[in-house]
Amino acid sequence: MLRVAFASNDRSTVNQHFGATAGFAIYGLDSEGKRPLLLEVIEFDAAAMDGVEDKLAPRIDALAGCAAVYCRAIGGSAVRQLLARGVQPVRLDDEETIDSVLAQLQAAAGDGSVPWLERARRKIAESEADDRFTRMAEEGWAE
Repeated sequence: MLRVAFASNDRSTVNQHFGATAGFAIYGLDSEGKRPLLLEVIEFDAAAMDGVEDKLAPRIDALAGCAAVYCRAIGGSAVRQLLARGVQPVRLDDEETIDSVLAQLQAAAGDGSVPWLERARRKIAESEADDRFTRMAEEGWAE
């Protein structure tokens, strides 16, 4: 399942700067085109983060396993760190509902119009194929 995160303070709109986001809503997209599922909501305690020099680390760590993160703004350091972990940052010029972004992703799935989405889908397919062969090898061969 493809995991996509959204920087949001209301769980319905992409409306936060990555480094200052109150939280992430993480959705799962499957290859069969079913309705995306809300998998997880991650919230950051504003008081605990106040005055913390490296606010990026917990946000980047929270996105482990995600293919992309959508936000309103993001700094260069965060972009570099996310890309190094295989997470594609996507900056939106205007606030958009999470549902509308998910609908766009579903419509784009398979047509090649969103390069990071195609790369992530290929990676998942390869991983699933590897898992299938590993399971077959573990079952052993009986003739």
